[in-house]
Amino acid sequence: MESNTRILAQEIQNNYVEILKSELVLALGCTEPIAIAYASATARALLGEFPDRMSVKCSGNIIKNVKGVIVPQSGGLKGVKPAAILGAVGGNADLKLEVLSGITEADKEKTRALLEKDFCEVKLIDNVPNLLIIVEMFKGDEHALVEIRNAHTSIVRKEKNGKTIYRDFSCSENIKTEKPAGIYLKMSLKDIFAFCRYADLSEVLPVLKQQEKYNGQIALEGLTHPYGDQVGATLMRHFGKDDVKIQARAMAAAGSDARMSGCVMPVVINSGSGNQGITVCMPILMYAKHLNVSDDLKYRALALSNLVSIYIKRDMGKLSAFCGAVSAASGCGAGITFISGGTDHQIAGTITNTLANVAGIVCDGAKPSCAAKIASAVDAAILAHHMSMDGNVFGSGEGIVHSSIERTIANTARMGRDGMRDTDTEILNIMLEN
Repeated sequence: MESNTRILAQEIQNNYVEILKSELVLALGCTEPIAIAYASATARALLGEFPDRMSVKCSGNIIKNVKGVIVPQSGGLKGVKPAAILGAVGGNADLKLEVLSGITEADKEKTRALLEKDFCEVKLIDNVPNLLIIVEMFKGDEHALVEIRNAHTSIVRKEKNGKTIYRDFSCSENIKTEKPAGIYLKMSLKDIFAFCRYADLSEVLPVLKQQEKYNGQIALEGLTHPYGDQVGATLMRHFGKDDVKIQARAMAAAGSDARMSGCVMPVVINSGSGNQGITVCMPILMYAKHLNVSDDLKYRALALSNLVSIYIKRDMGKLSAFCGAVSAASGCGAGITFISGGTDHQIAGTITNTLANVAGIVCDGAKPSCAAKIASAVDAAILAHHMSMDGNVFGSGEGIVHSSIERTIANTARMGRDGMRDTDTEILNIMLEN
């Protein structure tokens, strides 16, 4: 690996430090039900008293990602209504993505009682951004409204009794798709590679170490306890627990096993997703241990894994029919090549090979089977790494692959954002019929 003594442009340094700090945050439970609970807790605080009734309007992708996953701290409940009611009953809006961390048994009992009544109405709204939640609460003549749009904690509107309390006018109602802005527009693979090789990481080490700590803890929890369908434990039991390739897949999958099945341990997310945060992290930690590399190299590889995943998702949006395990696995594959001494060209080849292989995996909601998709995507990334290190990279014209890695990533984003839109609709229709 090259020395990290080269002077890095200050703008590049600042840009990626800010991105990592804003993206790598702690979240308790799957982020879609948590976002609903956060909106609900915020509306409850705005109303000033507990409502007589409430309404939750969601985009299809929110409903898709809440339907099959256990709401954390709920005692095993799934769906929009439990997330919304629990947030209203006992949520702390000041904690954002850890909004449900203080839930008590009394809160759970009250939530279950309200689920039996005509208290909460849920509506699907079409032709809106993929990440949209509107919570309304009513108490006599009092009324409060909170809207989240485009990011899980991005409150763009608050209203009390018909009067606007807060409004982010940059998020116009006629904007149907999430567009990258600000620091994200400045991203490029060339600069990401330069940052991860030469940056002073002192400002981001706390968030990288936090990701290592918390995501490692939930992965171990999922590996040693019977969560979900035990994808991680199955890999270790049947495919060779001493093989780093299996460890990388198993630890990433095990974290998802636990997270999708109600484990209340927090994780550090990536691109708004706990599963993606686990996937970009655990394979890097397994390879760093296997290769016995320095802490500095380990954290540089972890920064690279995170940033590549964020970059691939940048033009696609947080939610779509494109499975985020693929972008996260592309990131961890890049990090594995980096930590193994690969050049920038070889890292780009790993990303290309991963996307050429598994970019077609669809997102059909958050649920226990996400762990298997993570295992498959990480397997593809490890294969992609070894191919690239051997000089074998899929060529331009092979499907979505272009001779430029930037164009390959742009093609992937176009497929996920535009090409899979009808697929996304049909997936939701199928799920609503089940």
